[in-house]
Amino acid sequence: MGSKGGRKGLTIFLFLMPTLLGLLVFNVYPILLNTYMSFTDRNKTRTQPACEAVASKVLDPLCWPVFEQNTRARGRPYEIQQPLFENYRFMLGQFFSGPALLSLLQIGIIFVPLVAANVVNRRLDQNLDRPISSTAVWVIAIAAVALLAFVIGLREAYDQLMRTGPFIVVVFKTILFVAIRVPLTFVFGLALALILNSNLPGRNLFRILLFVPWGASSVAILVALIWRFLFYEAGPINQVLGLMGIVGPKWLQSPTLAFGVIVLADIWFSYPFFMVTILGALQSIPQELYEAADVDGASWWTKLTRITLPLIRPAVLPAAVLTSITAFQMFGTAYGITQGGPLTGANTPGATEFVMVYAYNQIYNYAQWGRATAFAVMIFLMLFAATLFSLRVTRITKGAYES
Repeated sequence: MGSKGGRKGLTIFLFLMPTLLGLLVFNVYPILLNTYMSFTDRNKTRTQPACEAVASKVLDPLCWPVFEQNTRARGRPYEIQQPLFENYRFMLGQFFSGPALLSLLQIGIIFVPLVAANVVNRRLDQNLDRPISSTAVWVIAIAAVALLAFVIGLREAYDQLMRTGPFIVVVFKTILFVAIRVPLTFVFGLALALILNSNLPGRNLFRILLFVPWGASSVAILVALIWRFLFYEAGPINQVLGLMGIVGPKWLQSPTLAFGVIVLADIWFSYPFFMVTILGALQSIPQELYEAADVDGASWWTKLTRITLPLIRPAVLPAAVLTSITAFQMFGTAYGITQGGPLTGANTPGATEFVMVYAYNQIYNYAQWGRATAFAVMIFLMLFAATLFSLRVTRITKGAYES
């Protein structure tokens, strides 16, 4: 019995060994090397590893005997940073100062009504005699957000945060981009899905045409150059405005306008994913529910909020999470249109220098490998925590682990 059990265990191990080796080589090792590099002072003048250090001998390929002939790099050897967390301190900057933390608290307070509206709606959905509609709750919440933003001073709090370290600036701008882009993409995708789900003449042709941007997203950085041309100072958009007697703005030289152009372009790239997902969910809703609602005299808005949105929610939630992740990792659109600019100050990330653009610039344009890897470690920890939180909140994997 023991011999059979041993052979069975050996067989399982041999089957799993390629996967385990792949995890070690392509996942665990890069994480360890990246973490080690984040504590070093490696930059464009320090490119050669100090192979006397034990960690360098083990982790850095340039110190391995098999690559010994390639270790003749130019520049001084890089070493462990002194103090140890210097790269992390640079990235966080003045984030833990009193004014910065107060500004973060103020911004959080401004958006508390939206969280409260979500909780209130969930409680009221359990009440058959609902005293107030969901729409009214959200209208009140949005009005409260606008009032708090005015009283507290959203602009001042935002400007204070933008004066902290690069990590906070880049992450905050990226989260702001995701918070704007994902809801707008959902609304646009929902509208098109509702149209395509109706008796629209030639809707199969429209489905193909509307899906084109999703195919173009595979070469986003190239298509983004077309968007850059459209919003160039002397580009087609400003020429059309000029024909109407309007002086076109310098779209890509204004931080706010450049941010808006990136949002618009990325919505164009991304709406087909939401559109197809929602269209599939719409076609699974029984038509009898809408017929019964028509008999009861329900309006279009009531049918949308009481039937359509609740029933497509299981399909939309995972799609929203995936879209948020891809939006957070967006690179091609921003880099192709603005390269992260326009600049807002010396040693300050650009107005559209989102997470991936900032990491790319630090490595390939400024050769600050130590800072870039510290930035990557912090992003990894933040996304890991956010993923665990989203799985707990949305319970996407709940059915997979329950018998």
